[in-house]
Amino acid sequence: MRRDLGFKLREAGKYLLDFAAFMQQRRASYITQALALAWAQQPANVQPAHWAQRLSFVRGFARYRSATDPRTQIPPQGLLPFQPKRARPYLYSDDEIRRLLRAALDMPYRYKRGELRPWVFYCLFGLLSVSGLRLGEACNLELQDVDLKAAMLTIRSAKLGKDRLVPLHVSTCKVLADYIARRNRHWAERPVSSYLFVSSWGNRLDGGDIHRTFYALSRQIGLRGASDHHGPRLHDMRHRFATNTLVHWYRSDQDPERLLPILSAYLGHVHVEDTQWYLSGSPELMREAMRRLERCWEDRP
Repeated sequence: MRRDLGFKLREAGKYLLDFAAFMQQRRASYITQALALAWAQQPANVQPAHWAQRLSFVRGFARYRSATDPRTQIPPQGLLPFQPKRARPYLYSDDEIRRLLRAALDMPYRYKRGELRPWVFYCLFGLLSVSGLRLGEACNLELQDVDLKAAMLTIRSAKLGKDRLVPLHVSTCKVLADYIARRNRHWAERPVSSYLFVSSWGNRLDGGDIHRTFYALSRQIGLRGASDHHGPRLHDMRHRFATNTLVHWYRSDQDPERLLPILSAYLGHVHVEDTQWYLSGSPELMREAMRRLERCWEDRP
């Protein structure tokens, strides 16, 4: 039912099958709080966040089950409390983006089949930095989703199964047109998938390979230290896009509060509150907001 409503339930779908097997092993015919806790706290050597997540899967299923079996006990919210911490966004500078893209173009390759690889990552990272797309959305783009004449991307089956249109700047269209021409020449006589960004084998790019490549390039240009396990993420380019958009609105004397729902729709957010969180923690935004507030005070009698 939840998948029909647009939820993907990748983790929940897997873990709830394990919970059902756990119940069956104990010959339990209905969900109890004790059984839910016993299952959620497996294994013992993980972070509390993992236990809380497992219990949340059972809680959601128990609510659904209670409609048909009144014996069902729904684990209350207070059990295994955990307050998740969202990663602090990193706001890339224009120079850092340029250095990352140059490093991508300079990537070496050993065989002819890898000749397109530098251009793939140059265009992928560049598109993320100027479009605000999620990484999965960019990887799922197919050639049919790229309309360079209309300067438009079609994002299909994003969060909650929603589709949306994402307009592109003319400069972005020129880079994509060049990349697609190179892609067509490279794969002219060999089979290749319909995805816009493909691996050296002609398949959809693998997420693990994308992140490994990004980490290697980040260390190469100094965004991360050689031994750093944490640092700027690809997802932070989405924060950068949202922040830069709002800063532009402030500087061009537009009304950011009125335009925020437009930015929210562009990013594919269901709630404006999700967009507002993206904009937190930006010193540049705070300065622009303070300038506007000071002008407002100056105009008061």
